[in-house]
Amino acid sequence: MESVYYRGPVIAHPGLRFTDHTVPVPLDHRRPRGAAIEVFAREVVAADRAGDDLPWLLYLQGGPGGKSPRPLGADGWLGHAVRTHRVLLLDQRGTGRSTPLTGRTVKGFDDADLAAYLKLFRADSIVADAEILRATVAGGARWDTLGQSYGGFLTLTYLSAAPEALRTCYITGGLPGLTAHADDVYALTYPKVAARNAEFYRTFPDAAAAVRRIADHLTDNDVRLPDGDRLTVDRFRLLGMLFGLSTGYAQLHWILDEAWHGAELSDTFLAEVWRQTAFTDVPFAALQECTFGQGGPPTAWAADRARHDHPEFDAGADPLLFTGEMMYPWMFREIAALRPFAGAADLLAATVDWPPLYDRDRLADNRVPVFAAVYPDDVYVPAELSLWTAAEVGNLRAWVADGYQHDALRTDGPAVLGHLMGMAARSGSLR
Repeated sequence: MESVYYRGPVIAHPGLRFTDHTVPVPLDHRRPRGAAIEVFAREVVAADRAGDDLPWLLYLQGGPGGKSPRPLGADGWLGHAVRTHRVLLLDQRGTGRSTPLTGRTVKGFDDADLAAYLKLFRADSIVADAEILRATVAGGARWDTLGQSYGGFLTLTYLSAAPEALRTCYITGGLPGLTAHADDVYALTYPKVAARNAEFYRTFPDAAAAVRRIADHLTDNDVRLPDGDRLTVDRFRLLGMLFGLSTGYAQLHWILDEAWHGAELSDTFLAEVWRQTAFTDVPFAALQECTFGQGGPPTAWAADRARHDHPEFDAGADPLLFTGEMMYPWMFREIAALRPFAGAADLLAATVDWPPLYDRDRLADNRVPVFAAVYPDDVYVPAELSLWTAAEVGNLRAWVADGYQHDALRTDGPAVLGHLMGMAARSGSLR
């Protein structure tokens, strides 16, 4: 693998200074001299601290497969973090500017080769990428991490693989079940999503009739989204992914509010449904269930199988329920961005040889301070599994953050990150 590291110029931004870093990494870290891909990360520092010797904070985005935020200012959790740290915003492999994973970039792959390729985009590979970034960008210094959602999954993989790289770890809404199969996750999340539907319909009493009218129209008519995909009832129901967000009920309400233009569904409605369900960030859909694969039985389209155990989600149920953060086989046939991955997704669902992502013995003996926010009402990462993991991992302190939803780091970042950093300071972990 050729070693060509690119460091961009320092870019001034109101209150911040940016430096871009592009680093070559092995596609397969087990074969370091084989094919390479590029991983991109953006260094962010407060303008008035640009020359200071600050500790690093690596931000691990949600996903699986998520590019880091593109900051618009020195506010939110980032504004709080740059008071004390030099922050590195990582685009996980396959996303953003890190060798993107899209139908265009995998054109020409057959299904088996594409499935093998996708297997190299899980947490173990992302952590190995981070270690190359730490050596290249941070000069090998130990760093702190902030893992949001799937970023917490990455954090536990990091603690399993290279704890010597880490000083202090912060996790928000992302403590996974260390041994949980996808079946265990959906056994918990389907009832939670059903409860969110009920709360949505209580909050907006006219919504049930509005949703049924739209569903009946979609059943009786061939309605097309802006990219030409047909809008089906099942795709419409994917809007339930919004229910895990603090503003999710209101967002869905306003989408429904502008649904009609006369007797036809409006262009505004169709454009927003497309934006919410297009899955142009392919790694999320293709790898979502794979995050739970660790040997044992295959995931075997667990969300789809579990749905049959919950008749309240039947298409003819009244009221019609929206689904949550769940991936179904039909999505890879009906959604344009996912169609090139359909055959590979079936192969991944049948895979039984997933390598373990977490070393339970090493995590039980963990010495790196970990501070984690757990949200009791989280419909994406069940608190039941998170609290079990918190009890299993050494030197981990959990904050049960009542009143917050999964996106609390985005909506109330200074308070959430400030609370976790305060826990670290009071514990004497900061050094």
